[in-house]
Parts: sequence; structure tokens; C-alpha cells
Amino acid sequence: MTDIAFSHLAIVVDDLQSALQFWRDSLGLSQAGEIERVAAEEVDAAFMTLGDAKIELIEPTTADSGIAKFLAKRGPGIHHLCLEVPDLDAKLEDLSARGYQLINETPRERGGRRYAFIHPKSSGGVLLELYERN
Repeated sequence: MTDIAFSHLAIVVDDLQSALQFWRDSLGLSQAGEIERVAAEEVDAAFMTLGDAKIELIEPTTADSGIAKFLAKRGPGIHHLCLEVPDLDAKLEDLSARGYQLINETPRERGGRRYAFIHPKSSGGVLLELYERN
């Protein structure tokens, strides 16, 4: 049995309010908290609750951010998968030692939660975010 758990799936949107109308108002998912401005990632984000997991809707706040470039190149859609690990530092060290490419070699922090991204080249084409389990 693994000590890794599913956290959320992130979807890039070009209009967060329109996306909320669909996911929250039309589908009936519950919004978990307020819309959050994540300055370090240059996005506005809203989490929708889906059972024990969440869907994160992210809209770029600048025209030249990584999310904005993703949106311009690929359009709206799935951006990344997030998993929770018990010890983020140990997991990043292990992945790096195994030769996997990390986007964040040291964790970032958002709302009291530490996270880091693993490059899609190392995870079969999927941008992977790791959260440290609280």
C-alpha cells in the first residue's frame, strides 16, 4: 500500500467566472473556499469539491505567465495532476537521485501548504504537482 494520495486535478480556464457557472452552478459541485490569487504562479484559483478529491480551476492573471502561455498554446483544459505525499523533501530528493527532472527543486508554499512540480518529461507527459500532506 502506498502512502501517496490523490489531491486534485487542475484545469486551466480562460474565464474563471464562466467556469464556476458550469462546475458549481450547473453541475452542482461545492466551491471549497473563496477564489484565491496565487501571486507566485500568476493565477486566480478556485477549488471545487468532488467527494474526497478536488478540481482546481485556474485562470492566468498576467499575459506572460506560464499558465497564460499554456492557455495560448493548448487552450483550456487539464493542466496538472496533484498527489499528496507525507514528506515532500524526501520525495523530491528521491526523484532527483533517480534522475527525474524537477521544476521546483525546493518546495514553494501556498496557504501554509508546501508543493513542488515535476516536469512532464519525467512523468509520461503529465505535469505533476506534489503537495506535502498536512
